[in-house]
Amino acid sequence: MSRPLVADIDLDALRHNYCHARAQAPGSHALAVIKADAYGHGSVACARALEALPAAERPPAFAVASLEEAETLREGGIRSPILLLEGIFEAAELEAVEALSLWMAVHSEWQLEALLAYRPARPIPVWLKVDSGMHRLGFPVEAVPQVWARLAAAPDQATGLHLMSHFATADAADPGECRRQLVRMQALAEALSAPLCLANSPATLAWPEAHGAWVRPGVMLYGSDPLEVPNSASRALQPVMTLRSRIIAMREISPGEAVGYGRRWVAARPSRIATVACGYGDGYDRHAVDGTPTLVAGQRVPLAGKVSMDMLTVDVTDVAEADIGSEVVLWGRAADGTVLFIDEVARHCDTISYTLLTGVLPRVPRRYHGGFD
Repeated sequence: MSRPLVADIDLDALRHNYCHARAQAPGSHALAVIKADAYGHGSVACARALEALPAAERPPAFAVASLEEAETLREGGIRSPILLLEGIFEAAELEAVEALSLWMAVHSEWQLEALLAYRPARPIPVWLKVDSGMHRLGFPVEAVPQVWARLAAAPDQATGLHLMSHFATADAADPGECRRQLVRMQALAEALSAPLCLANSPATLAWPEAHGAWVRPGVMLYGSDPLEVPNSASRALQPVMTLRSRIIAMREISPGEAVGYGRRWVAARPSRIATVACGYGDGYDRHAVDGTPTLVAGQRVPLAGKVSMDMLTVDVTDVAEADIGSEVVLWGRAADGTVLFIDEVARHCDTISYTLLTGVLPRVPRRYHGGFD
């Protein structure tokens, strides 16, 4: 019998979330971001599921972080356009960009010079990355007109020019800095008559004025609410990954007895403690505090004690039916339909859903539901 821990991936929920993103920005194209192995969900399976949507609903393009991620998709049979969000990492990669028919971001002077010196058989679609305030990647706003002109003057190397930037605070309740970035980018796009891609997941859900020619939903595709203050649109997202396991041992302890490494959790009453097959060796966050919620038999029960490499322990004193073999949901949807949202678990770990989703390790099997053949 195999270890009971599994990551169930609901491809119907993925498609729902993508269609929901499109509905928030009906006048925009929606670029489906599936970098980091589709945020831990399996990039090829997720891309296939989205490509299986009706033609009018499927993504016009996918986005990844690197050439290696794009190669994985092409090897998996994905034929849709793929945008390299960080462009190339060395000039020699341009041959593969051309061979795989990829789109690429250009965010640095050296990338620009490499592209203009290259002689492709067909021009490469280019998305010009602008630093509108994040100060991470991109050309300064004031330098963009000249860079744009150089690209426009090189039709043998570059085609399909777009402007792209990234919000630093679109998820925050205070709109100040986000609005400043938006104003800068809209003015630049208007001056250049350029199609604009600005809205990430939070902006797709909460900033309709930022939608532009393209939006690029990322973490929202996987059912995580990216907003600091949820709204009706973000509440409609459905969890795609359910990390589920089972109870493998039970014990009863007396008041004053401790559980786990460092004796962090101490029983305040006669307690029933369940040991679950899941730990930080699987990607569950070791920083989870006592009281971090899980679902046992569809009921919320708290983590009790530090997470170990292969196991964690929960207090099931108030769940009479809990026993060896009972289902435990670490995040996602229980068999009875009860949902434990990953964002709540992340808050108890002092982190964000992105780190939990991308941190689920390869030894946890992915099991896909909602066929796409």
